[in-house]
Amino acid sequence: MTKSRKLFIWGALIAGTCSFGIGLIFFRGWSHQKTPEPLAQARQSPIPNLKSVSPADSLNQDKPLKSPITKDIIVSVPKQFEGTTIREAKLSGQNKVIALTFDDGPWPKNTEHVLNLLEQHKIKATFFWIGENVKNYPQIAQKVVAAGDVVGNHTWHHWYFPMNPATSADEIDKTAAVIYQTTGVKTDLFRPPGGFLKNGLADYAKQHKYLVTMWSDDGPEFNRHATWQTMVKDVLDGAKPGGIVLMHDGGGSHYKTMEALPYIIDGLTKRGYRFVTVPELLKLQQK
Repeated sequence: MTKSRKLFIWGALIAGTCSFGIGLIFFRGWSHQKTPEPLAQARQSPIPNLKSVSPADSLNQDKPLKSPITKDIIVSVPKQFEGTTIREAKLSGQNKVIALTFDDGPWPKNTEHVLNLLEQHKIKATFFWIGENVKNYPQIAQKVVAAGDVVGNHTWHHWYFPMNPATSADEIDKTAAVIYQTTGVKTDLFRPPGGFLKNGLADYAKQHKYLVTMWSDDGPEFNRHATWQTMVKDVLDGAKPGGIVLMHDGGGSHYKTMEALPYIIDGLTKRGYRFVTVPELLKLQQK
C-alpha cells in the first residue's frame, strides 16, 4: 500500500469518527429537548391537596406571586352538589337563566375582550383556567377576579390521556395553588379537559368535593368549516333554562367565539334569559 493511500485511509477514519461524535452530541441534545419526561418521574413527589399545604409550598417557588386581593374569595357550591357531576341545573321553563362559561384561559386579548363584553352587558360568567396560563398571565387572571367573575380549575396541562392518582393530584392541586396564590380564590369548581370523565381527573376531583362541571350547550368552535354565524345559531338553538354554555377564550385566537359572543348575548337576552354564574345556577336549583 502506498504512503499516499495510507494517509487517505487514516484521514477518512478520523473524519468519520469526528462526524459520528458530532452527530451523537446533536442527537442527544435533540432527544433531551423533544422527549417528554415520563409521568412517573415528572415530579419527585405529588402535590398534596391545597387544604393541607400553602400555595407557595405547592408551587415550590422561592418568591410567590403577590396577589392584589387581600382577602380570600371562596367559590363554593351547595353541599348537595359537592363531589357530583352536572351538565345543567334542573329548573322550570319559566326560570330562564343560563350560565356562560369560558375554558382554557386566561389568555391575552381574548379574555379581556370577553371581560369588556360582559361589563357592557352587566353580566357575569364562569372561567375555567389552565394552571400554566394563570402562571404565564397573572395580571389577566387578576382582572377576571377583580371584575367579579367566577373561576374554576381546568388542570395544569390540559391533558386528555389516562392518569394515575398521583398525576391527577398534581394536575388539579397545582392549579388550585396557582389560582389561589395569584388571585386569592379558592374554588370548588372543576372542568375536565375535553369533557373526559374516565381518565382519572374527574374521580380525583369528586373525591376532593369538587363539582365536576360539564355543559349542555356549545357551538362548533373547532370545526374549521363552520362560521361564527353557525356558532351563534347553534348556541341559541341549544339554550334552555338552567343550561351551561361552553365556549373558549384561551389556547388560540378563537376568532369565531370572539365574533359570535356579542350576538349570543343579544340573542339570549331577547329570548328572555338572564345570565348567572355556575354557583348561582345551582343555588337557584336548590331553592
